Amino acid sequence: MPSRASPGGECPVSDQRLEDRPAGDVSTPPSATFRHSASLLGRVTDGVSRFGLPIAWIAVIVIFSILSPQAFFSASNFQTIFSSQAVLLILTLGLLPSLAAGEYDLSVAGVLGVSFVLIGYLNVLHSWPIGWAILVALGLGLLIGLINSFFIVVVGIESIVVTLGMGTLLAGVGLGINNLSIGGISGSLVNAIRTQVFGLQLAFFYGLALTIVLWYVFAYTPLGRYIYFVGTGRNVARLAGIRVNLIRVGALVTGSLIGALAGVVLAGSLGSVDPTTGPSYLLPAFASAFLGSTAITPGRFNPWGSFIAVYFLVTGITGLEIMGLSGWIEQVFYGGSLVIAVAFSRLAGMRRVSSGA
Repeated sequence: MPSRASPGGECPVSDQRLEDRPAGDVSTPPSATFRHSASLLGRVTDGVSRFGLPIAWIAVIVIFSILSPQAFFSASNFQTIFSSQAVLLILTLGLLPSLAAGEYDLSVAGVLGVSFVLIGYLNVLHSWPIGWAILVALGLGLLIGLINSFFIVVVGIESIVVTLGMGTLLAGVGLGINNLSIGGISGSLVNAIRTQVFGLQLAFFYGLALTIVLWYVFAYTPLGRYIYFVGTGRNVARLAGIRVNLIRVGALVTGSLIGALAGVVLAGSLGSVDPTTGPSYLLPAFASAFLGSTAITPGRFNPWGSFIAVYFLVTGITGLEIMGLSGWIEQVFYGGSLVIAVAFSRLAGMRRVSSGA
C-alpha cells in the first residue's frame, strides 16, 4: 500500500510499520532523530539567547579579576559598582514601559535632571521641607508624562520627536531654575539613600525593589501582557478589545514618574545638585535597556535583562578604566553597546515572531 507521505508510493523508513522491518531492528527512525537533534539545538540556542549576557558578565568579572586582582577583585570595588549605578538602573527601568508599548521616550533624562535641580532649589534655596520638595519633583514628572502623552496619543506626533523636544526643553528649564551647583541637600534624604546595608547603599535596594515590581507586572499580570501586546501591534491589540491609547498614556506617564524618582535618588546620592548632570544619563540608559532586551526574555524589554545589562556595562567600563583606559572609553563603550544591542534585539524579536513565541 503506498505511503500517504510519498507521492511515488515509496515508503520512507520513518513510515514503515514495525512488522515490515527486519527482525531485531529497533533503531530510531531518521526523521525522529532529526527532530530530536533539532529540538536539542533549539533548546541550546534558546539557553544561549536567554543567559548569554549573564554569562558574559561573569566572564568579564573573571577576566578583569585575573588582570588586576588587587584593584578590581575587591569588596570595595564591587560595593562601588552596585551602589553608584542605582540611579542609572532606576532610569533604565523607567524606559521599559514606554519601550515595551512601542514608544520611545527620550525625555526621561531631562525629567531626571529637572526634578534633580528642583529638589535643591526648593529644599536648599527656599528652605522647603524635603518631603514637599520630593512631592513637587514627582508631581512634575507626572505632569511631563501627561504632556508627552497628549502630543503623542491625542495629537498623533511621533514619540521620538515629542520626547526629544521635551528632553531638550527640560535641560534648558533645569539651567533656568538654577545654573549653578547647589549643596546642602537635607540630611534626611541623604541618609535615606546613602545608608549602607550589607555594604551596599539603600539606593541599590530601591533599584532592586523596582526591578522586582516591574518584573511581576510584566510577567504575571494582564496589564503586562497588554503592554507587550500593544507594543507588538496596536491595530491587532485594538481589535482584541485592549484600550490601546490608555495603555500608551499609562506607559509614558509611568516612565516620566520613574525618571523623576531617579532624580530624587540622585539628589540623595550626591547631597548636591548640578543642572548639567541629567542629559549624560540618556545614552547609558538606552544602551542598557536595549542590551537587556537580548537577555532573559530575548526580543522583549524586560526588567531583569535591564538589571543585568546595567551592571554588565559598568563592570566592563570599570575594568577598562582600572587598566588605564579612562576618559574616552565610557562613551565608546556605551555607544558601541547601544548599536550592537539594537541589532541583537531586532534579531531576537524576529526570531520570537518566526517561532510564534
